[in-house]
Amino acid sequence: MRTFIITVPTVLVAFLVAAPAFAYVDPSTGASTASGVIRAFDKPAQNWLPGHRGVDLRLSVGSDVLASGSGVVAFAGTVAGTPTVSIDHPDGVRTTYQPVHPLISAGDLVKEGSVIGRLAHPTTQWPGLQWGAKRGEDYLNPLSLLDATTIRLKPSPAGVAL
Repeated sequence: MRTFIITVPTVLVAFLVAAPAFAYVDPSTGASTASGVIRAFDKPAQNWLPGHRGVDLRLSVGSDVLASGSGVVAFAGTVAGTPTVSIDHPDGVRTTYQPVHPLISAGDLVKEGSVIGRLAHPTTQWPGLQWGAKRGEDYLNPLSLLDATTIRLKPSPAGVAL
């Protein structure tokens, strides 16, 4: 007969792994599903290769940018001339928002859907909000953090060819 010793850290790890998925919202609307994607995620085969490590969402300059999830502000400042905000979330994901004039500071706690800044003028050829997500060194499609959009097909009227 085998004897197993379960320690407190083991129980804590088991609890964290079994915890429900963390909820996220679209930082341009606060909705649980995506809308207004103007440039899709294009993860490069290697981190140093060209690609698009996030998504661009339709949003007007000066509009509120929302925290896609609750967490701690990891960075609020400028990166290579672009105003940027990054938030560390409890599930190990870091989300990044550009170009955003921050209304918060590093170390602040933010709640899902709270205003973290205002959209600045584009610093690239792409307008709107650039939203990225990363776990460790792995870039994630931020849209995968949201609920899937429900698509409902309706029957065509009788006699209408599709």
